[in-house]
Amino acid sequence: MKLKNKLIAGLVAGAAAFFVGLNQQVSAATINNDYALSASEGSSLRTSNNVIIAHATGTYAPAVNNAIFEKRTWYSNGAYVQYIVGDGGKIYRVGAEGYQAWGAGSWANANAPVQVELAQTYDQAEFRKDYVTYVNLLRSSAIKYGIPTTVDSGAWRGVKSHLWVTNHVWGDHTDPYGYLASHGITKAQFAHDVQYGFSSSGNDVNPTPKPTPKPVKPANKEQVDVTYAMHQRNGHWLSPVKNAGSGANGFAGVPNSAHDMLYIKVNHGSLMYRVHTIEDGWLPFVHKGNKNDTVNGVAGIKGHTIDGVQMYYTTPHGETYQQAYYRSQTTQRTGYLGVCADNGSVAGYDSWAGMLGEPLDRLQISINDHSNF
Repeated sequence: MKLKNKLIAGLVAGAAAFFVGLNQQVSAATINNDYALSASEGSSLRTSNNVIIAHATGTYAPAVNNAIFEKRTWYSNGAYVQYIVGDGGKIYRVGAEGYQAWGAGSWANANAPVQVELAQTYDQAEFRKDYVTYVNLLRSSAIKYGIPTTVDSGAWRGVKSHLWVTNHVWGDHTDPYGYLASHGITKAQFAHDVQYGFSSSGNDVNPTPKPTPKPVKPANKEQVDVTYAMHQRNGHWLSPVKNAGSGANGFAGVPNSAHDMLYIKVNHGSLMYRVHTIEDGWLPFVHKGNKNDTVNGVAGIKGHTIDGVQMYYTTPHGETYQQAYYRSQTTQRTGYLGVCADNGSVAGYDSWAGMLGEPLDRLQISINDHSNF
């Protein structure tokens, strides 16, 4: 791999501080360069300036620890980004802006002059400081490189989450939404905050307007039944389950067993779903549920172990909005993991069900306008 022979001297020198202009208000944050890659380290390839990538680290550890780790293992581990935010609003530089980092796959790396990791903390006050800095850094980076400040839009330019990259390009990462949701930040709120930014006081420059109450229309909610079944790895199809209940009939799968195929179907609306296997990663989405059609009607590969499930329900136009609520259990843990909702509205780890590397042994699904779990 070719390494950088030289960086423009001002690239590092000019990183002592960055300034974010937000509706005539300016905030500044000092950047720590103690763990920045040297001129002979990192990729020498310039980026196209199309996206800014938003990450979360996925581990609850100080941001400085992540910076030290990426500095030490950038080559052996093959992973690093330009900035890591955390420790109460601090910014640590690792990679150089405008040069490819190794954070989200070849397409994203080639198109992102800046990728930003958000370190994870349980402390809400610390999170708030981190979040304001994170949002402003994403926003200011987009403005600097002439990139739209829209988040996860349908366009191929803008601020993109790692989840967007997974859903539209390649990969299996879902950050930063699960972590943001654990601190009460929805996808919609994150998108709003990046678009408008925060002032130096940490206040929202353009608060989300409160909508004018609209007349309540009669509900048009349909009963949606979801039927699903799992196939034991190297075994047979298990009996299908309808919706989710209690006891042995309330979930698909067999406790303490691995499974390799899954089918799901609904009696109203439409559902697409996919599985992650230990051997293959995320497989393509499936739009039908038919155990006899292992090409188009089943998710999974015979003999390969399922460790993750993701699904999206589409409500027919004009009806009360409903979504898929689902949860799973693994062979290596007692009790169900957190509930997932297909629009990311449940606080916690909320993008797919499962735990990578651990065979999924039980799955429950419900289609509704609220969670029954």
